[in-house]
Amino acid sequence: MTNEQEVINSDRVLALAMKVEEAARSTDEGIKHFIEPAPGTLRRATSRRHHIIFGRRGSGKSSLLRKAAADLTTARRPIAYVNLEAFKGNSYPDVLLSVLISAFQKFNAWLHTTALRAAERVPFWQRLQRLLKIHASSSPSRDESVAEVSLCLQSQIDALENELQAADAAELSLTTGTLESVETLARAGGRIISPAVSASAEQKVSSAASRNERVQEQFRRSKIDFLRHHVMEYQRTFRAIAQLSSGDSYLLLDDLYHLRREDQPQVIDYFHRMAKDHDLWLKIGTIRHRTDWYRHSDPPVGIKLGEDADQIDLDMTLERYSMAKEFLLRILTNLARECEVDVAQLMTDGAVDRLVLASGGVARDFLSIFRTSLDVARERICSHPQHANKITAEDVNVAAGECEGAKREEVKRDTSDDDQALNQEFQRVCSFCLEKAESNCFLLDADAKGNEVDLIHELADLKLLHLVRSRLTVSARPGKVFAVYMLDLSEYSGSRKRRGLAVVEFWRPGVEEDMRKSSLIYEPSAVAA
Repeated sequence: MTNEQEVINSDRVLALAMKVEEAARSTDEGIKHFIEPAPGTLRRATSRRHHIIFGRRGSGKSSLLRKAAADLTTARRPIAYVNLEAFKGNSYPDVLLSVLISAFQKFNAWLHTTALRAAERVPFWQRLQRLLKIHASSSPSRDESVAEVSLCLQSQIDALENELQAADAAELSLTTGTLESVETLARAGGRIISPAVSASAEQKVSSAASRNERVQEQFRRSKIDFLRHHVMEYQRTFRAIAQLSSGDSYLLLDDLYHLRREDQPQVIDYFHRMAKDHDLWLKIGTIRHRTDWYRHSDPPVGIKLGEDADQIDLDMTLERYSMAKEFLLRILTNLARECEVDVAQLMTDGAVDRLVLASGGVARDFLSIFRTSLDVARERICSHPQHANKITAEDVNVAAGECEGAKREEVKRDTSDDDQALNQEFQRVCSFCLEKAESNCFLLDADAKGNEVDLIHELADLKLLHLVRSRLTVSARPGKVFAVYMLDLSEYSGSRKRRGLAVVEFWRPGVEEDMRKSSLIYEPSAVAA
């Protein structure tokens, strides 16, 4: 067995494989492996500003939010991290009630842990007061304040849970009664005069009557009215938390796209109203083209980017190929270093490029396909020991094909409501690329609008297509600007390998002319017709 064979089959590489599996999923324990995709990203995620964090599945949204939560907890900031996938399928207003309950429970847990631990750390000036026997004012102690706010939060949680369990729009009746008593007094009198006696007599006659009136009101229970009537109460609670913690609170809502699309602006809008001017900052993670964060209406619903909130874009697309490659390799290298493994001894240069290509620039996919490529390479080396003893580009191709099923299953989970339209559009794109254009890339008019174009953007967010150029001109179409997309590698590699397919290596210098072909222009409406 050669040294290279010893490396790929070593216990150290086996340990790396296990570490990669663990790092591929966002967990509280995994934040120690967090790497910023760009300088300043984490600082923005913990800043005093509302943010929507955009990124494809596996791009690091949850990792960023979890890392931000960990850092804010260390700084003793009140925080609540809520994974919205748990409320998938719930409809409004029940979904908002559920998220409020979860968020308030998390803030209450903070009061019982971090806030109390902070209370145990007595400041120097209080110790000095005790030494000098200087009594502080009669204001409530910190423990009493914590207990008071906690009791208030628990009361609100109980009310929200009762409202959640109640039937919405139920006909209710309320009966009120009044009892009125009336007393009537009559007097009769006269004077008697005689030699023996002089006297007067008076007779009192009284009677009492009562009248009982009952008024019955009919009304309809409305959960939406309940939420609207309580928003100011919740604002007061967060003002109290701000005073208690001497600073800001943070609500981290992960995977907003799991909520029904028509409900998303309403959920965001309510939390924004609750947070505005009350030292509560929202950090919302989601997929861009599967989210409606603002609805033009009277009044508008949601939050407006650039005014109410800013965006943090985590998508490291293949358009920035060099940056994506450097970032992804840094993640893998850091994991390998912990296992005392040199990545250069495991992979050929071609395999690295192919792995970046197969991942579409998504960190989780990069790690998952690397893990599968390792198994593919081991099996190949075992069967053909005379061949390369590193992971090769062809090993990555096979691994990408094997991972295709998991990717489709992921897409199916995320698109249960409109998967038919997406599947049809994706099949049209595949047919165009593989049968008509015979290329792994296609061009789309950058100014094109319509439902089919929206579906293509969603397919890119779902990682079945990958943006490789946002602006490209074609001499045959003067005045037009095109975006260039690549079909996911899993569609034409492994068992789906297509002979005669022109693979455009767009990341290499001097290949742009290979993309400036009118034959690569995809016109969704024409193809759909």
